[in-house]
Amino acid sequence: MTAASSHQSTLYIAEKPSLAKAIAEGLGVVKRGNGFIECRGGATVTWCFGHLLEQAEPDAYLPDDIPKTKKGSKIWRLQDLPIFPKAWLSIVKKEKGIKTQLATIGKLIRASDVVVNAGDPDREGQLLVDEVLEHFKCRKPVKRFWVSAIDPVSIKKGLAHLKENVNYAGMRDAARGRSRADWLLGMNLSRAYTLTSKSEDGKSRLIAVGRVQTPTLAMVARRDYAVRNFVPKSYLAISALLEKAGVPFRARWKPKPGQSGMDEEGKLLLDLKLGHELVERLAKEKTALVLSAETKRRKAFQPKVYSLADIQVEANRLYGMTADDTLKVCQSLYETHKITSYPRTDCAYLPESQHAEAPAVLAAIAKTFPATAKAVERADTSIKSPTFNDKKVTAHHGIVPVANVVDWSKLSDREQKLYRLIARRYIAQFFPVHEFDETTVELQIGDEKFVAKGKVVVRKGWKVLFDKKEDAAEKKGEDDSSSQTLPSLTKGETVEVKAVEGKEDKTKPPAYFTEGTLIAAMENIWRSFEDPQLQAKLKEAGGIGTPATRAAIIQELKRKTYLASEGRKLHCTELGRSVLLKASPKVRSAAMTAFFETKMQLVEKGEYGLDAFVSEYERFIQGELDALKI
Repeated sequence: MTAASSHQSTLYIAEKPSLAKAIAEGLGVVKRGNGFIECRGGATVTWCFGHLLEQAEPDAYLPDDIPKTKKGSKIWRLQDLPIFPKAWLSIVKKEKGIKTQLATIGKLIRASDVVVNAGDPDREGQLLVDEVLEHFKCRKPVKRFWVSAIDPVSIKKGLAHLKENVNYAGMRDAARGRSRADWLLGMNLSRAYTLTSKSEDGKSRLIAVGRVQTPTLAMVARRDYAVRNFVPKSYLAISALLEKAGVPFRARWKPKPGQSGMDEEGKLLLDLKLGHELVERLAKEKTALVLSAETKRRKAFQPKVYSLADIQVEANRLYGMTADDTLKVCQSLYETHKITSYPRTDCAYLPESQHAEAPAVLAAIAKTFPATAKAVERADTSIKSPTFNDKKVTAHHGIVPVANVVDWSKLSDREQKLYRLIARRYIAQFFPVHEFDETTVELQIGDEKFVAKGKVVVRKGWKVLFDKKEDAAEKKGEDDSSSQTLPSLTKGETVEVKAVEGKEDKTKPPAYFTEGTLIAAMENIWRSFEDPQLQAKLKEAGGIGTPATRAAIIQELKRKTYLASEGRKLHCTELGRSVLLKASPKVRSAAMTAFFETKMQLVEKGEYGLDAFVSEYERFIQGELDALKI
């Protein structure tokens, strides 16, 4: 179906005004009204302001004879738990202008033949418009407008290829399931924990828990504990300075299998006395025998484009931006300036069909950001990096520039910084693969083995775009000796030993979380578990939270003063620790959240019913309440 038929009036309901404006411009604006835009071909475009409806509070489901507080809400009582709604109620949000806009949408629905859901391309975007249609009991044909960028080209494509809205019912149900489960856990367990806990002064205090918030808080608390209780251990790093034909190079000591005095992982020599004796003995050796020398040609493919989590981590590391700030700036680049694609994505790959758009996108980058002109000129659009991979693309592809141009001076400093990062990753897709020769040499000094590694760049490729000081942090932790240039070495020859050295150092504690590293930890929570099955489930679930919600979760924990910032570092507060002490292990556990997300994926695919999911979740909540002897 095309955008609109001449004999039918079509109503587009966009998630927000900026998207409505882009759709209207794509259709052709005829006249602007109060809360809507009339367009060519009998089409009308209207908009929401995000969710116009919200879930009713527990008071709506509780008996009217419950005593009320001075503010007029019903008091919390243990005997009223659990609160399990039989029929879920939605109410109009109280924010200014929402009631009026909702009434406008209702009139337009009644006057239209066909309605188009133009929510954002995700679960929440689907539910956001669908719940408005349900609110007005809409029985008219409903189509779905689905784009992941709002530049003119993407808008026109979306208008020309409307889908059937019913095909997205699973996404709507998944969003609704998430919303209902969050309500059930938050409303029931926060009340139960609060009513059954007392502070030292005997007063009740609010113990608010959430499906994702609490496991996130627990991660920060565990990291704080690990850092504050860390006991450093001394170790000895042994290396040899060698030389052949006037070319010096360094080799590291390789412990024997079962070497005594090592740490649990067999990597660090903790027995300093043994180490110093070893260095003293080896220092007498004058030559080293080459046991093996192997050179392999290695390739480093172009970096993938950004997912939201990736750019949140990067912006925090480079510029100290919070996760929420980064999301807002990415949203502004997408929504206000229309120069990047949809940002709330967990994917770092691109559809193969987008490869053909590269010349237009690169030209737009060079016009928007003139400093990239030379790099764009060198880009080769015949190169197709592994980032273009249909099999790896999820609901939304990675964040990239689009073929739209703005005046660079119109962007804020933060918008310029993030556009630069996004543009650089995209341009890199059209530069050659980075190639280098990696040499590994094993040597024998006395009766001990040493290993020397070297690297020679054969082709700089895409890395010419990344030789900046700001990227030096990415190289932290790399073995410095691995980038050395080795002389030509062959098995059986000997080289001169200039020195054998032992350098004492201490083990380092893990780093405190920053907003960037916490976002990454939420996405990669599977690394915290050893059970392979649980790891697989957590990976499949994409971690805890979603790209769209992680920044908001951190903000909410800070707002409740469960988390506090100290510079870029995040810490769990005393109040946050009291919440974790009260919450059950299941509520604190990221594993429970991962299973939840797995269920949501099944609901989205239509393989598990919404009602069945909610019933299962109610049983879980009842079990938690029973454990508190309520």
